[in-house]
Amino acid sequence: MKPSHELWLKRLFTSLEIPALDPPRLLRRIEFMERNIMLPVKAVFIGMILYSFQSTRWFGLTLSMQDVMAETVQLVFWFYILGNVLFAAIFWAAERLPLALVQWTVVTSSLVDGLFIAGLASLSGGLDSTLFWLFVTLIIRNAVSVPPGFSQLFLNVAISLCFVLVGVLDIFVASNDETFHALDVTPDDWGEPFLLRLTVLLLTTVCCYGAQVLLERQRLAVEEAGEFAARESQLQSAGRLAAEFAHQIKNPLAVINNAAFSLQRALRENKTAAPGQIEIIQEEVARADKVITQIMGYAQLSEGRVEKLNVTEELDRAVAQVFPPAVPVKIKIHREYAPHFPPLLMQRGHLSEILANLLQNARDALGDNGNIFIIADCHRDHSVEISVRDDGPGIAPDKIERIFEAYYTTKEKGSGLGLAIVKHNVELYGGSVRVESELGKGAKFTVIFPAKALMKLNPK
Repeated sequence: MKPSHELWLKRLFTSLEIPALDPPRLLRRIEFMERNIMLPVKAVFIGMILYSFQSTRWFGLTLSMQDVMAETVQLVFWFYILGNVLFAAIFWAAERLPLALVQWTVVTSSLVDGLFIAGLASLSGGLDSTLFWLFVTLIIRNAVSVPPGFSQLFLNVAISLCFVLVGVLDIFVASNDETFHALDVTPDDWGEPFLLRLTVLLLTTVCCYGAQVLLERQRLAVEEAGEFAARESQLQSAGRLAAEFAHQIKNPLAVINNAAFSLQRALRENKTAAPGQIEIIQEEVARADKVITQIMGYAQLSEGRVEKLNVTEELDRAVAQVFPPAVPVKIKIHREYAPHFPPLLMQRGHLSEILANLLQNARDALGDNGNIFIIADCHRDHSVEISVRDDGPGIAPDKIERIFEAYYTTKEKGSGLGLAIVKHNVELYGGSVRVESELGKGAKFTVIFPAKALMKLNPK
């Protein structure tokens, strides 16, 4: 059993986790902050500095150390302009470039801004410079442009270290300049203001991250509630529609069936029966009735309830259903699950049918012994992928195309409904299913459930 402090830390880190932002949403945030706000602000900022360099001196006193620093910053300033031109070009073309390149550009741009502001702050008052508030602005900017997580915290701590660099340069100038010694200024005089301002930067970092955690969790809760309501409503609508359709169709079929019986009796009495035609009528009625009965299965949709399902728990439950612990078998189950999954908003019966049919299909293919590999993964867009693979005889290429057809089976005692039910239930929630197989190398069935999708109620 883990110590209490480890469990507490684990719960703390779990509570601070935020699901990765969708790429389009993240790109919109970057464009809004970097292209629409930061680029115009930087243009004005660079123009002010250019004017300052050309028209005024930064200090009234002539200090050799300050002169050296001013010349250095002025030299770096031209590289800063060149870098921002490159950054601007990338941000303007962000929609046509890989997202990873745009994200690295945001991080690099922020670090360059932090270092350059540190140089300017050293020239304009050091630790007492009003440019300190630009460090706070950079941290807020990073909270918008950089996705929450380690990268954002690392970058904002790096910005805080840029302010530490200001303090180091300030102390270095003071300790090597005779004018500051004459003013009786010592490094100890900066201790309290420095720590206070550094604390402000770190608290801003923590507050920005915490606010994002709360807002993101609130957004996810609202979206999840909307998804619940939409799926419940669609399932109920599908059930009502199917029940009404079945009711309207079964009544005429009952009349036809009664007429057929009457015709059969009349023909029997008059000795002019047409048994072949009567038999055809009855067979067609029976077949149509069977189809309608299957369609009435949709009516059961309204009886179910959408739940928030845990992927790992449902997989384990399906394994226990198909491979009961009390009935030992020689088939080995290999499981490989991702550490975290978003909840699946589905009816438990639908997901259970999907998983149980896939596992039962693999078990039937293996016979007495073999291996089944269950792999579950969560993609960056929060879609869930589950694959069931066996090392059985595989499926012939000419049979793969029909494997999901109802009543099509390659087994002696198979009903031909298992994989058809899998396909129907998966597509009902906007998902997809595919099969990969080679003779002698087993078969692999993969289902993908999207993070958000409206249900497809009308069969193709």
